[in-house]
Amino acid sequence: MMTELDPTRAETIQRETQDWLEKAVIGLNLCPFAKSVHINQRLRYVVSNAATPEALLQQLAHELLGLMRADPDVIETTLVIHPLVLEDFLDLNDFLGAADALVEDLELDGILQIASFHPDYQFAGTAPEDISNYSNRSPYPTLHLLRESSIARATETMADTDAIYEANLLTLEKLGLDGWRALGLKARGD
Repeated sequence: MMTELDPTRAETIQRETQDWLEKAVIGLNLCPFAKSVHINQRLRYVVSNAATPEALLQQLAHELLGLMRADPDVIETTLVIHPLVLEDFLDLNDFLGAADALVEDLELDGILQIASFHPDYQFAGTAPEDISNYSNRSPYPTLHLLRESSIARATETMADTDAIYEANLLTLEKLGLDGWRALGLKARGD
């Protein structure tokens, strides 16, 4: 089921997501590969009207195929922001199995992959308020469609990609929740 988001609301959702990308993901260097894609305007934002997991899966298929067909110099990656569905983090986690199966069904396994972000993102074994969770906390539930070739190209320049996660932990621990809020980024429950 698709519900029509008010165009002004959709613009606000996109703007808040872009603000998060600029201040947190790029500003804190949580993903060292995001800056060039953003600066070169090769990131596509899609604010979904999907109101059910089934409708989101259908739109996801459309976006995966669209990214596959797109020139990487024009669209390298896509953020599918879905504010009306999978608002509970556990529902998003359950949905990711279907999303990965969709990638396989479309024969895009090894070509495209999906990463997830959520306002309540929580790594296994962490407490909900653990600052490490904020590396994957976005203003709205979001699926990030990535080209595996882009990931491979980006990681070729890094000796140790595990160092990204470790650096993120140090950055977020230094920043703390008060620092996160000072960036103008809401912490869940604010």
